[in-house]
Amino acid sequence: MRKTVSVLLAILMMINMSLLTSCHGSRGAEEFQIPESFDTSEKYEIVFWAKNDTNKTQTDIYRRAISEFESYYPNIKVNLKLYTDYGKIYNDVITNIATNTTPNVCITYPDHIATYMTGNNIVVPLDDLIADERYGMSGSEVAFETTALDEIVPQFMNECVIGGTHYALPFMRSTEALYINKDMVEALGYEIPDVPTWDFIWEVSRKATEKAADGSYLINGQMTMIPFIYKSTDNMMIQYLKQAGADYSTSEGDILLFNDTTSELLDQVAESVGQGAFSTFKISSYPGNFLNAGQCIFAVDSTAGATWMGSDAPLSDISDAQKADFETVVRPIPQVDPADPKMISQGPSVCIFNKKDPEEVLASWLFTQYLLTNSVQTAYAETEGYIPVTQKAHEDPAYQDYLNSTANDTLHYKVKLDATKLLLNNIDNTFVTPVFNGSTSLRDASGYLIESVAKSVRRKETIDLNSLYESTIDLYRLDQIGSASIEEDLGPLPTQSVILLCCIGVSWLLIGVYFIGSLLKERKSNSYSMEERKQK
Repeated sequence: MRKTVSVLLAILMMINMSLLTSCHGSRGAEEFQIPESFDTSEKYEIVFWAKNDTNKTQTDIYRRAISEFESYYPNIKVNLKLYTDYGKIYNDVITNIATNTTPNVCITYPDHIATYMTGNNIVVPLDDLIADERYGMSGSEVAFETTALDEIVPQFMNECVIGGTHYALPFMRSTEALYINKDMVEALGYEIPDVPTWDFIWEVSRKATEKAADGSYLINGQMTMIPFIYKSTDNMMIQYLKQAGADYSTSEGDILLFNDTTSELLDQVAESVGQGAFSTFKISSYPGNFLNAGQCIFAVDSTAGATWMGSDAPLSDISDAQKADFETVVRPIPQVDPADPKMISQGPSVCIFNKKDPEEVLASWLFTQYLLTNSVQTAYAETEGYIPVTQKAHEDPAYQDYLNSTANDTLHYKVKLDATKLLLNNIDNTFVTPVFNGSTSLRDASGYLIESVAKSVRRKETIDLNSLYESTIDLYRLDQIGSASIEEDLGPLPTQSVILLCCIGVSWLLIGVYFIGSLLKERKSNSYSMEERKQK
């Protein structure tokens, strides 16, 4: 009997441990420790997930960087996997965390990293690696000329801090720009200011909606005109709140988005959409297409998309026959106070995922450092309106020649250079939003508010902002983020957790039954022994 119960208990304990592992073990790893040395005779294979915009030049730069790095470290093979969308990278990483198959190195955003970090020790903290005398920045054992910490633009480095710790290195940076059809603005009787205000943009956009008797627009003689199109409505909301000094969120995850300033912007959006003066990328399609066809006056998009903007744009989704001939100028996004401009800093960073072998992680770190060398930074920045993240690259004579060139070719496309200089001249005016687990959902909710209002106006629906706010909170589960979720009912436990708790309870019940039975049997045995002694 005792043997049977012991075997049963052992089986139950194994089940418990298996369930515990399935619930937690796959989402965690041992804390990374920098190895004492890096064995260059040992072969390592690392996976690098990167993003490009189907831009062959960018792909070639990645491949060249890998080849150059492998020449310094022949024992490290880097496998490149390309994506065309950061959201797909994010979704695949989340999926692979559950199966312990994350890449080694990944181009991503801090908002996404904050979600990756919900698994224990999934993302490698970089502070110790950065400071390491052997393999850190300016480390004595690194085979190539590294970038020192003080050579990275401090604002960009600070964007990679989550909870007081660096979990990424910046790779490229961009901001948003206002691309303007100068000819149309002047034809409407206006001059373009150095820093346009929201009031200026709304006024000119509404003026451009005037039509002729045949229904065509007076400004372009066409049947299509959307004066103002915004690509990223989440950025639109976030930047407007920042410029107006309104709340958005705290670093602890408190959601402050639903305020009077938010309502003010949504009212402006509703009025302008109703007049046919404003639309968004999700509703009408890519703003560059309308701008280039002479069907849009103000197009807001990333500086990294500058090669798609303007009648002479090297890249375009419309044919040359559809393009209008006009002068394109680049300005900061619309501002509340032109004397105190504020614009978002965005662009990819690079994080490293933890693995069982610390030397494999170190190999990943060495490759990540190589992405900050001048040869990679300047080459990639020149493909779009990105800027390098290092002062070292900014000051590189070759990069300065690129910026100041007057050549009329694809590499030196004027609109792209103007967009690049816009960010270089406004680094001190950039900002980022707080990063926490759930900040991605909040960002999505910000854009959703504008999109929902615009769609409702187009459908001639009545807009109730209070109801919209409530439905947005439910849709993006904003009441379960940060301190707002502490007192919330999180609903029933998952089935796996219920099974686990039941098994633990049954195990302890059987353990109790076993020991009580053993105790009773022992007492009975002792009683028989005493009776036998009395008889003797």
